[in-house]
Amino acid sequence: MRLGCGAFAAGCVVVEVLGVALFLRGFFPAPVRSSSGTEHQAEPPAPEPSAGAISNWTKLPPPLFSKVVIMLIDALRDDFVFGSKGVKFMPYTTYLVGKGASHSFVAEAKPPTVTMPRIKALMTGSLPGFVDIIRNFNSPTLLEDNVITQAKAAGKRIIFYGDETWVKLFPKHFVEYDGTTSFFVSDYTEVDDNVTRHLDQVLKRGDWDVLILHYLGLDHIGHISGPNSPLIGRKLSEMDSILMRIHTSLLSEERETLPPSLLVLCGDHGMSENGGHGASSMEEINTALLLISSAFERKPGDVRPPKLVQQTDLAATLAIGLGLPIPKHSVGRLLFPVIEGRALREQLRFLHLNAVQLSRLLQENVPLYEREPGFEQFQVSQKLHGNWVRLYLEENHSEVLLNLGTKVRRQYLDALRTLSLALSRQVAHYDIYSMVVGTVVVLEVFTLLLLSAPQALGSAAKLEVPLSSPVFSLLFYLVLLLLWAVHIGVCTSAEGSCYFCSLSWPTVGVVLVLVSALLCAVVSALTRTCVDGKLLRRDPARTNSRWSELDFLILVGTVGHVLSLGASSFIEEEHQTWYFLVGTLCLALCHESYRNCFLGDNGESECCLRMEGRFSRAAPAVKDRNTSCDVLELDPVCKSPSSLDALRGCEKAMVLASPWLIFGCCRLLRSLNHTGVQWAHRPDLGHWLTSPDHKAELSVLAALSLITVFALLQSRCSPVSRVAMALGLLGAYCYRASVGHVLLPWQRGSAAVSRGVTEARFVYVFVLGMLFTGTKDLLKSQVLAADVTVKSVGLWDVHSGLVLLAALLLRPHNLPVLVCSLLIQTVMTKYIWRPLRHNATEVTVMHYWFGQAFFYFQGNSNNIATVDVSAGFVGLNTFVEIPAVFLTAFATYAGPVLWASHLVNFLSSEPSSGPALRRACFCYALVCSAPVSAYIVLVTSLRYHLFIWSVFSPKLLYEGVHLLVTAALCVSFTAVDQTRTQSDPGRTASS
Repeated sequence: MRLGCGAFAAGCVVVEVLGVALFLRGFFPAPVRSSSGTEHQAEPPAPEPSAGAISNWTKLPPPLFSKVVIMLIDALRDDFVFGSKGVKFMPYTTYLVGKGASHSFVAEAKPPTVTMPRIKALMTGSLPGFVDIIRNFNSPTLLEDNVITQAKAAGKRIIFYGDETWVKLFPKHFVEYDGTTSFFVSDYTEVDDNVTRHLDQVLKRGDWDVLILHYLGLDHIGHISGPNSPLIGRKLSEMDSILMRIHTSLLSEERETLPPSLLVLCGDHGMSENGGHGASSMEEINTALLLISSAFERKPGDVRPPKLVQQTDLAATLAIGLGLPIPKHSVGRLLFPVIEGRALREQLRFLHLNAVQLSRLLQENVPLYEREPGFEQFQVSQKLHGNWVRLYLEENHSEVLLNLGTKVRRQYLDALRTLSLALSRQVAHYDIYSMVVGTVVVLEVFTLLLLSAPQALGSAAKLEVPLSSPVFSLLFYLVLLLLWAVHIGVCTSAEGSCYFCSLSWPTVGVVLVLVSALLCAVVSALTRTCVDGKLLRRDPARTNSRWSELDFLILVGTVGHVLSLGASSFIEEEHQTWYFLVGTLCLALCHESYRNCFLGDNGESECCLRMEGRFSRAAPAVKDRNTSCDVLELDPVCKSPSSLDALRGCEKAMVLASPWLIFGCCRLLRSLNHTGVQWAHRPDLGHWLTSPDHKAELSVLAALSLITVFALLQSRCSPVSRVAMALGLLGAYCYRASVGHVLLPWQRGSAAVSRGVTEARFVYVFVLGMLFTGTKDLLKSQVLAADVTVKSVGLWDVHSGLVLLAALLLRPHNLPVLVCSLLIQTVMTKYIWRPLRHNATEVTVMHYWFGQAFFYFQGNSNNIATVDVSAGFVGLNTFVEIPAVFLTAFATYAGPVLWASHLVNFLSSEPSSGPALRRACFCYALVCSAPVSAYIVLVTSLRYHLFIWSVFSPKLLYEGVHLLVTAALCVSFTAVDQTRTQSDPGRTASS
């Protein structure tokens, strides 16, 4: 079967996406779980240990607190409470920390630092899986044992107000609730007012035991303006006043006959210097935790600095405080200062219950648990505890009893620390079988693409796929039978859960058939390549084809980038790799342009051999259609060399100066957004522009950028799209002015800030209009076999519509990134790619490299915290999942998408470049598949690395999403190529 290489590549990438999805499902497995199941059955508590005596303490201890109020402030990092901001904006909280009856801690949250996994950690005490970052958008019901479920089973009445994620995790658990959406980040006022408006009424009532308040405004301000925004101080002051209201109300209700109340102030995660969260920087993982109760004794002058604890420790502490069993899956340990004022026997009882729970979890998840130091310490502690209980029951109150009790307590604390660390290392069991199947699919697709390169880059740009040959059929059935046998053997002997084994038999059959077919295709392609011997030949049909310096740079750069992914430091600073490659590419282009101008192609003294013809309306063509040459030439007839004087001086100067201009733009953009890890904290031009003191400068820059965008795009747009572009860019500026990012010319001071919904929807109308106009022209060129100009205008309208959408979604200080992207595309098109006649492969790889570089120029990184989620809510009144996800993904990958869109425009604008677009699709798929294929092998081998969750896993998610974006782009390439293929015969017949 004969296929165009573009359609073949698009199909391969789609299959590769399925393989990566299966690999991700196996790589991000379920965390440590108790074998007692997910049902919350009441189990008898472990009795108090005793040596030879009978203890009468076999039940759970009574509650320490009559009521518990949990005030969770989203993105409350530790320095907001314990740092200078806390002293300035939270005076009442600062007083409680320094002199009040409280215990303060810095709670460390494990990545991913997003809301839903952090709520699970707080309430279950377990470490959620990294894949929960995806489930954060649509939280499922929490089936693990947790404090909320235990409290409900014990008959306690729970009231909740705030983030609706709690309602999704704990449905039917609250006697009263009012949920607010957590994803509409443009709202930071009403979202908190909806929580506070219930407060006075609830505090006056006595019909509740647990009150949970989740405030979202601080997190939303961080996403919009960052941690240094003046709005942060106002929000902290608001939270401080609310805390004071709650605390004073609880104190007024306490009676001497009742146990005291507990007020918990905490955050679910922190906030990076860019305002995001999700990764593992110190600002994102360190959160404030403050326990306030009149039961805590505080001596005058007793100053205690916040102690570093784990966020999972709160679940065990709340369970003990409410007189509940500790959640079965908890890996946390009791915060000892909470029980420090209790009698020694109670202290030991609480520590024993925690140690028993951790030791049971260790036995169920670690095969050689008896060799674990924590388990040995627990056995020693339990034995000493029994001796202490025997002496206590004998009413021996001598100093020996006190010394032994102190020793037992210290032993328990050491055992809890060691057990918790051991369980934290056993956070997950990998689904190896699903990972292997996904890896095999990905590697087969990449190998097939690599082996098909000689055919795909040939003159016809088509491939011969031997699906019907007898040898292919025999090998296919043998491999399929072998795979079925392996699958049945693995699934029947698997001790743990396996996702691939849980799939239905028809689904498994389809996957195994796909694996078998891919393997046979790889064998066939490998045989053909070995026979022909043309894998490394640049152009198989031309014996005189040789590798140029640019080809060598492209090969070395691509391979070098793939190899760099094996080091965590290179992943954290991957932007430096792309900046280096793009800079080196500019120098190589400079060398090539100078050499061709002054020496000619063969080193002779020729003057701009390849620069003949007019620059403005050059008509590229293929020199010889019967040979394999995908070079985009300037003139159908190759004229003889001419002197340098034949070119106009300004055109010659621009050709020579273009690489330096591009290099300068890239160097300037590096200073706009510092990303990565090493230099992300340093001030950059973006921080300077977004500061409140420089709003006027930002406004001028944004306005000039939008005007420049229009100037660079309007010349090739249709008249209707030109008007839509102008009005859309004006609407984009008005949107940013309405949300308070920039100033309007007539605006004198800080105006009222709104959501800008009307302005954003105004822009969306023009975006959709431009996309519709462009699509209409594409269909017209296909159905009516219209002139190539109609199709070119349609493609440019679609490209301009995407640019307009990016101008709306990108932060105002990132608009120069968009301008430089369009400027570089214009310069390279007019003064590099066409004059120097680069082939489709070279042009495609350059587009890919620049697309990756502009991904990082936007301020993105391999850190999830740099994802600008606020872009997903532009123009939305409420959270709508599909539009929000699409807008966020587009804003994040605007650089690669816009460069790929320009690639389609550049290649499709050439009248005789039919095979070039198919080659471009194939090359784009190949260069994107290479890092993905290598990276999944690397993360599999490094799955027990120290930085697997903080560095390698976020990058894996980025690679998966990037591959999905690439699949969509390749399908678009193929669709555009099909319209050209179907319209070409009409034009041929008419001619």
